Amino acid sequence: MTRKLFEQHLHELQDHILVMGSMVETSIYRSMDSLKNRNLELAQKVIDDDDQIDLKRYEIEEECIDLIITQQPMAGDLRIIIAVLNIIIDLERIADHAAGISKIAVMLGNEPPLKPLVDLPRMAEMTGGMLRRALTAFINHDTSESVKICSEDDNIDNLYDQVFRELLVYMAEDPKSITRATRLIWVAHNLERSADRVTNIAERVIYLVTGKHEDLLGSKY
Repeated sequence: MTRKLFEQHLHELQDHILVMGSMVETSIYRSMDSLKNRNLELAQKVIDDDDQIDLKRYEIEEECIDLIITQQPMAGDLRIIIAVLNIIIDLERIADHAAGISKIAVMLGNEPPLKPLVDLPRMAEMTGGMLRRALTAFINHDTSESVKICSEDDNIDNLYDQVFRELLVYMAEDPKSITRATRLIWVAHNLERSADRVTNIAERVIYLVTGKHEDLLGSKY
């Protein structure tokens, strides 16, 4: 394989990452929409589409392995391939969290909402935006944007804490709300963990460019 053809394959790998990322971002938004609007059909679609995201991950993984085996890439190119292998794992996990939210939406069914959903949709919107920017940073090898994305994880954590405290108050004031409140806490946890996965991707961009592992979330890991 010529160098030009090899670089073409690397670009195709990155294109596949963007496709998978778009699928995952869509799952995040749809899962929250299904919860907010009690759309059980949409919730089931997110759950079913998770299989397609898994298949996309395996497809990309096979392409990476094939390039490593057949081309024996040098350090710089190998870092790109290794970054891709790690990123697709995080993307798959984020999709799992989205499917988890949709499963909760199905569990809640047509029960009356415990409270208007405000902060949870904000968390979903912020997480989806961070994911889109992290993948753009990966394509552009943008370390400054990656550092910024990692710092924004604190905003998600703050919203999670706020939702958690608020739902505890609901449970204390009305024991009958405990089940519904607990399920909303699960939703918040899925979103908080999704944002953590996004920061993994951002940190992987820094490794790709610098060759150094950076744990920008410190003790969270």
